[in-house]
Amino acid sequence: MEKDKSNLEDRLIKFAVLIIEIAEGLPKTFAGNHLAGQMIRSGTSPALNYGEASSAESRKDFVHKIKIVLKELKETRVALKIAKLANLYPDLSKLEYTVQESNELIAIFITSVNTAMKNLNRG
Repeated sequence: MEKDKSNLEDRLIKFAVLIIEIAEGLPKTFAGNHLAGQMIRSGTSPALNYGEASSAESRKDFVHKIKIVLKELKETRVALKIAKLANLYPDLSKLEYTVQESNELIAIFITSVNTAMKNLNRG
């Protein structure tokens, strides 16, 4: 695997671990449990789908899987912002760091989707 791809996969895995840690730290209330479950689903999905995209069967399949990664990252970012605004997580700096990391990963995958779409359209 190329070094950049390996680094990106590692970054997505670390992001998933951060999300798990944050979800585990949410209050054990109806809202906290709901948001925690949602965060874990959407926040671990990018690493898993990126792994699938690495062995995509076609360019079209690759684009589809990368778009899922992007969608899940955006969903996770919204969940993090909800947790922040609702004061559901005590470590504000960790929450802000994780939002920033989601922003950076989203920017990377927007570029990746755009590039992949151009390559797909070129045939």
